[in-house]
Amino acid sequence: MTEIQRIAPERLRTFLRPGSIALIGATDNSRWSLCTFENLQRFEFPGPIYLVNPNREIVHGQKAFKSLRDLPEPADLAFVMVSTMHVLSVIEEAAELGTRQFVVLTSGFSEVGSSGVQLEQELLALARERDLLILGPNGNGFINVTDQITPYGLPISPPLIRGPVGVVLQSGALASAVLAFAQAHAIGLSLLVSMGNESMLSVTDVVDYLLDDENTRSIALFLESIRHPAELSRIARKARERQKLIVALKIGTSEVSARTALAHTGALVGNDAINDAAFRQLGIVRVHSLEDLLITAGLAGYNGTLPGRRMGVVTPSGGACDIISDLADENGLELPAFAPETIKGLQAVLPPFSTAHNPLDVTGYIVVDGTLQIRALDVVTRDPNIDFILNLVTIDGSRTLAPEALATTFESYRLLAGLIRKSPHPVVLVSNTCLDLSATSRAVVERTGLHFVAGMTHGLQAINQVLWWSEMLHNAPTNEPGEPTEMLLELDYPQSGIWSELQGRRLLEAAGIPVVPGVLAESEEEAVEAARLAGLPVALKIQSAALPHKSDIGGVALNLRSMEEVRQTFASMMAKVRTARPDAELEGVLVSPMRPAGIELLVGVVRDPLWGLVLTIGLGGIWTEALKDTSVRVLPVTSSEIVTMFDDLRGAALFKGARGHAPVDLQALSEIIYRVSQLANALGPRLMALEINPLRVDPSGIEALDVLVSFSDE
Repeated sequence: MTEIQRIAPERLRTFLRPGSIALIGATDNSRWSLCTFENLQRFEFPGPIYLVNPNREIVHGQKAFKSLRDLPEPADLAFVMVSTMHVLSVIEEAAELGTRQFVVLTSGFSEVGSSGVQLEQELLALARERDLLILGPNGNGFINVTDQITPYGLPISPPLIRGPVGVVLQSGALASAVLAFAQAHAIGLSLLVSMGNESMLSVTDVVDYLLDDENTRSIALFLESIRHPAELSRIARKARERQKLIVALKIGTSEVSARTALAHTGALVGNDAINDAAFRQLGIVRVHSLEDLLITAGLAGYNGTLPGRRMGVVTPSGGACDIISDLADENGLELPAFAPETIKGLQAVLPPFSTAHNPLDVTGYIVVDGTLQIRALDVVTRDPNIDFILNLVTIDGSRTLAPEALATTFESYRLLAGLIRKSPHPVVLVSNTCLDLSATSRAVVERTGLHFVAGMTHGLQAINQVLWWSEMLHNAPTNEPGEPTEMLLELDYPQSGIWSELQGRRLLEAAGIPVVPGVLAESEEEAVEAARLAGLPVALKIQSAALPHKSDIGGVALNLRSMEEVRQTFASMMAKVRTARPDAELEGVLVSPMRPAGIELLVGVVRDPLWGLVLTIGLGGIWTEALKDTSVRVLPVTSSEIVTMFDDLRGAALFKGARGHAPVDLQALSEIIYRVSQLANALGPRLMALEINPLRVDPSGIEALDVLVSFSDE
């Protein structure tokens, strides 16, 4: 897709609920054809299924029609499986007969190269001309789980569990794995869509629909690419307004797209880090496995937001208590002490050899008294020191229970469901491991509506992610960053290529960003006079737009402590640089006073081809490449958001007065960095990099010591 044309949720609602379906190109020789037909039959599609094949009278054991014109009515949805060369003519014929909705399973379009791109553009033009709606091409279709409508080209095994999670995938084959995991863990779905090439119907269109869908309370995305960041931003805002969590598994960690070869910033921050930052700013939870994708979306779908990080834990195992304690620490969860009244209540319930503390081990006595854990949980639900409760459950394996044991199991979970419904605190049920639910456990889910989060490790990670999302909703600023303020600049240099440091310094000064003093010297005498005015010791730096990395060719000298040393260094520096780069046009040498040690920051803005201007801060100077300790935000941001960026750094303690050093005025520093971001925006769409490295920070003040500015030549 190169042009954004949104598909309204109302139209998708019709698309996903066809009254009749035509399988065009149906044949017994195709697994896709057979699977699609069997899926529709297995899940009892209520309308007619028309099979179209010009060469066979019987397909899949049912009468086939030689032509679309032979159908008794125009189909509401055409599922197209003909060869690539016939797709356009088939869709054109169907459109003439009155069909407006299509799933195109056929491949051979933009995914195969330029010839396929052209064919896909023709398909898109036809769809827009005839007001058609197309999912695909090169996609497997969709599964409307809520309504049990399944025009989908890969096998679906029952049961197809209805539930609150919508799934949208830029993948065909992985959809089956996602569906299988959801079924194995009783994560009910509302809709699953395999997007294909997104020639017309996009991921964001489907998410937009799901945000309006009352049956969907969370959304899981598998993304190979982000096609339209502005649309993703729009639906993310809508998701926050509707309080529906979007969880994304975005593959691809290449740094290629964000590299600006001349700037440290571009080399340090790849597109994966930028995607991370963008998702966080949009309130989208990013995960890195299919398991976490579904487990996190499932937790949010069934439980909604969580009120805080103070977690009460009830388990039947001391070992599990230890594991959960470690995982809680890793995920930033608190385990507060139980209130005195809770301890008193637990002592009346637990056996005398147990200890009433958080996390709680009700002990192996649960084998003797099967009600022990639920009675202890009942006490803990009333504790005032906690925000929510993790109740660890043991999922039965494949063993078959005797009728009496089965009845007892159902009754205990029925009581648990009743207790959870009346609990003043949310209760999250977590299983010991990520084991698939047994038939008994699935029956428990069906009868009680309980939701089990799969495994302690995945479960605690999902709880942390849902808590982050809950906090983001609660703490969201009332005023999000608007359009950047216009900054009026009178530029003396053309906005192309690389600027020298001297040019960049003048730019910063014009924008009101503090810069260490400096004088340009074109001779030894001028250098000596500049050093006298600045006060020794001084630094000398060669100035040339052709030499962005001055130190690499001997173009930087520091701590010069005598006039003679300044004179000799100027002469040797000019000679050395002219020998190394005779082609470079030299402006002279910048003479600046040396500054005492302080914290050195990298502050850079680079243009990402997808997200636009991206701000990065990190430890600068000699530490930039060594530590790679950075925090990233997509612009625009507020100055208050910049303050929070320092918390992302491993070296955050440096700014808070570590080891006897005075703390940095983060508010003042953030205002300067905010001004850098405003300047970058004011420089227009050709700016590629604006980098200050280092920006020196100490209690006495803030100054830019070096700057790099580069523009595209087009």
